[in-house]
Amino acid sequence: MTTSEAGSALHYPLPAPAALEPPVEWAELRQRCPVAKVRLPSGDQASLVTRYDDVKQVLSDPRFTRTGEGSARIAANESGGVFNSEMAHVLPQSGEGHQRWRRSIAKWFTAKRMAALRPGIEAMAERLIDDMINHGAPADLKAHLGFPLPVWVICDLLGVPESDRDRFARWSDALLNLTRYDQAEVDDAQAQFTEYMAAHVAARRKSPADDLLSALAGGMSDPELIATGQGLLVAGHETTANMIGKMVGMLLADRTRWERLLAGPSLVRTAVEEALRFDANAGFGMVRYITEDIDIAGAAVPGGTTVVCSMAAANRDENAFQDAAVMDLARTPNPHLAFGAGAHSCLGQALARTELQTVLEVLLRRLPTLELAAPAAELRRVEGLAVGGLRELPVQW
Repeated sequence: MTTSEAGSALHYPLPAPAALEPPVEWAELRQRCPVAKVRLPSGDQASLVTRYDDVKQVLSDPRFTRTGEGSARIAANESGGVFNSEMAHVLPQSGEGHQRWRRSIAKWFTAKRMAALRPGIEAMAERLIDDMINHGAPADLKAHLGFPLPVWVICDLLGVPESDRDRFARWSDALLNLTRYDQAEVDDAQAQFTEYMAAHVAARRKSPADDLLSALAGGMSDPELIATGQGLLVAGHETTANMIGKMVGMLLADRTRWERLLAGPSLVRTAVEEALRFDANAGFGMVRYITEDIDIAGAAVPGGTTVVCSMAAANRDENAFQDAAVMDLARTPNPHLAFGAGAHSCLGQALARTELQTVLEVLLRRLPTLELAAPAAELRRVEGLAVGGLRELPVQW
């Protein structure tokens, strides 16, 4: 069946036949090899889990953390990439320290705060769509809307100037790319990013404002504030920027989906959740370092193993979702794992949902005739990035 079952490791991430389609191995692995040996871009080995119950089990187990002494390096550079970066070492990765850090951040991502942000997100989406219309068709929806909107939102939250977004994009790419940069380039990006955020933290300590870092300044050290700002900036724009493009791409790839939303805009909320579940290009997945022996899918996994949890593969598990290979815009309930599970689930998921729902509502209202300007099969993935995405999303209207 697979090279993994034959004794040698699959090269991971697994290739896919097209940008919006899943790797063919997913279904095979879930059925016959739920704990598979894989070789990472670094050359190190890990175990890949692809079933819904197994991914949820590993992610929800509080004993396991992202990294540990002897854990596999992810990226091809010497440090192993963002999972082994300075950010990962400054902030507590497990236990009460991690939970305390999460609680201090979570206050800024409540439903009430998200509702208050929505009008501003909607107004920015309107302005960006105006600019795209003025540019004329065809246009790259990712460049005009998908990327700038989340950057504006997270910059506003952190109190950093949105005009610096190109620098954030460059630093994020260096930290999240698994193959493109050598160690010197990664170190340089990290140093520049740290210097920038250190100056911003110092300014906020001197002159507090109504932003997240100012609010956290009283309870965190400078290194913790810097790492928090970096982590939120990278995670807060890169994932959502790519998801906007993929969501719209999925909905337009089979235009009956778009037409169904035009006829029933009340489906926007469930459509966003289904896009998150159906996303076959979600990126690397979440890494867990197994500190003690554990049983996964009947297989004994020894302590000291690095496990890669593919939430995207788990979200296509037929044992968890009826007709899992079908994009059902009205699917409910939809307990997908796109934001992870357990103590390390995505802190910003309420913000991501707010942005995705708002963007989709505005697009449906402003550009009902929106369609792909290239065949779906010709859409191109971003290669080498820990976060999955499309290089561009050409559209017309």
